[in-house]
Amino acid sequence: MITWEPLITVGIYSREPEARGCLNGRFLLPDKTAVSGEFSARPGEGQLVLRAGDGRELARGPEIRLTPEGDATFTLRDVTIGINFHWERKEDETFEGALRLLLNADGTVTAINEAGVEQYLKSVIASEMSATAPLELLRAHAITSRSWLVAMLERQKLTGKTSGPARQGQETAEEIVRWYTREDHRFFDVCADDHCQRYHGLTKIISPKAIEAVRDTRGVFLVHGGEICDARYAKSCGGRSELFSSAWEGIDVPYLASVSDAAVEHPPITSEAAAEQWICSSPEAYCNTTDGDILRQVLPTFDQETTDFYRWTVSYTQEELSAILRKRSGLDFGVIQRLEPLQRGPSGRIVRLRIVGSQRTVVVGKELEIRRWLSPSHLYSSAFVVQPEGAAGAAPARFTLRGAGWGHGVGFCQIGAAVMASRGIPAEQIVKHYFRSAELQKLY
Repeated sequence: MITWEPLITVGIYSREPEARGCLNGRFLLPDKTAVSGEFSARPGEGQLVLRAGDGRELARGPEIRLTPEGDATFTLRDVTIGINFHWERKEDETFEGALRLLLNADGTVTAINEAGVEQYLKSVIASEMSATAPLELLRAHAITSRSWLVAMLERQKLTGKTSGPARQGQETAEEIVRWYTREDHRFFDVCADDHCQRYHGLTKIISPKAIEAVRDTRGVFLVHGGEICDARYAKSCGGRSELFSSAWEGIDVPYLASVSDAAVEHPPITSEAAAEQWICSSPEAYCNTTDGDILRQVLPTFDQETTDFYRWTVSYTQEELSAILRKRSGLDFGVIQRLEPLQRGPSGRIVRLRIVGSQRTVVVGKELEIRRWLSPSHLYSSAFVVQPEGAAGAAPARFTLRGAGWGHGVGFCQIGAAVMASRGIPAEQIVKHYFRSAELQKLY
């Protein structure tokens, strides 16, 4: 395990036609030339050309690195956040640390931020959670985010790999099972969006509490079996967290077990009858909250647009569902006859779903692929029951999905942890609630 703070590279965006922004203070080019102000970087004659706001050429090459002096920052224009999610949008974002601009083989531009882990975490905490969230939640999130990040770096170092396939699984004509790793970046350690961890720089104002939370927990990690924990987290587990194997590779991870997100024990889901009873009710749980004060403290502004995260309903006509499946899966099922859950995890999330159509039948998994296939963007989660409507013996005219939770549900439940913190539960107890067999250890 590490004994010092790592320096990491964060991909702010990849494969953009150009990079535009502003250097807020003095930055040095590799030849020590000082530059500042508005800039753009576009491909030209097989190289990346950096120009000032007035059009003057500042530098060119396959890669351009800009190193800040003092407390200088940089702003990038029109950074896409929430990629492929229901709240996707563009924002101008400001960052600390160095800026690297790369020319890709296809003539597009990648923008990378270099920062220390602790500096990076200040932004992650303020981006994933509201800066006004309870301090104990921010401290718990700092420990979780730090552990996930460095566990990933340690794994890359151990295997000698800096990248891997984004999509893994097994596919046949009858069954398509896919899951998505977080280690598919070739030129940087992590991306800045939900695929890795939200990292919106200084755009989401880094509050004194976020700084305090990172400082208080500096170098503190979740550890299990002599290794840093791959500490996953999601917005709302829906009352019970999910197994690692339900979302990713089919292996058991001891500290990513399924736990009840409540002071009382809710049994795991083991049947379709239990799933329907669980999902169609509103059992007591930490993440079962409608307290506007807590949610405003916890959720960034764009997340506050989602209010039905604990229990939700989506309804499609036959024509709507057929069109969505055709577009999202690339397969023509014809008239949709049935959606049949074949395997669920203990939180009620569907791991394998059979889609029966008039033209073909396919089993799809795992949870994220199911969510992608059944929505123009993403379903909140794969914990749902299907309620078809229509005449007996005929193909349903409408499919209503009643669901639970927001995200994959594995590990740390962000809204559940927020409620625990609001009740005065300390950060150490919060993380040990979700990562039951892990211990806390300060490594630097």
